[in-house]
Amino acid sequence: MITVLVLVLSALACKHDPILNGGIDPTDTLPDPPGNPGGNPVTGVPCDPDSVYFQNQILPILISNCTESGCHNAVDKEDGVVLSSYAGLMSTVEHVTDPNWGENKLMRALLDDDPDDRMPYGKAPLSQEQINLIGTWIQQGAKNNSCNENQGACETAGVKYSAFVQPLVQARCQGCHSGSAPQGGVNLSTYAGVKTYAQNGKLYAAVTRSVNWMPNGGARLDDCTLDKLKAWIDAGAPEN
Repeated sequence: MITVLVLVLSALACKHDPILNGGIDPTDTLPDPPGNPGGNPVTGVPCDPDSVYFQNQILPILISNCTESGCHNAVDKEDGVVLSSYAGLMSTVEHVTDPNWGENKLMRALLDDDPDDRMPYGKAPLSQEQINLIGTWIQQGAKNNSCNENQGACETAGVKYSAFVQPLVQARCQGCHSGSAPQGGVNLSTYAGVKTYAQNGKLYAAVTRSVNWMPNGGARLDDCTLDKLKAWIDAGAPEN
């Protein structure tokens, strides 16, 4: 089996069409995840702060950083590796459930010191926080789990950039829209960049389209998350 470590040696830098300028993006074809990740506020398993959830936390990182056009999505399957679903990850990456990082091909690729060998290829490495999150998920059994992030009422009052918007953008958007050559020229790695696209309406428009929505290749954001994002934008997109 061709491993993720080998694949990054030969992969070309990934790219896709601009997402916030009205361009058309590939339609998401992923099946609905199990459970109810962030769905109806009164249903689904509540999130446990001591647990890491694949559908809510890990899959968005992989989709944002690894599944652009020409890379590891279900269509292009760069070097046979698919990272756009749990089934693809489990079936195409060797030893992905192994808690020994010397054997686990996903963790080896994420942690490699050589930028020519490290994944994501041609991009900045994942943050230490993201790597730790993936590592913890593996150590907890690498389950295809999910939870309802909005258990109970959906609270849209006083939505904060630091506590909600910035983590959301980091997990779902920055894999493509950061660095020296962000996709479509859209850089969402700073508050100033996020505020620009929030205030000109393009950020909210991109995540609420009925087809070809953002995040590219990922599940559409749930209604409560969209309501919170809109409340923050309507409040003037403050750096709070």
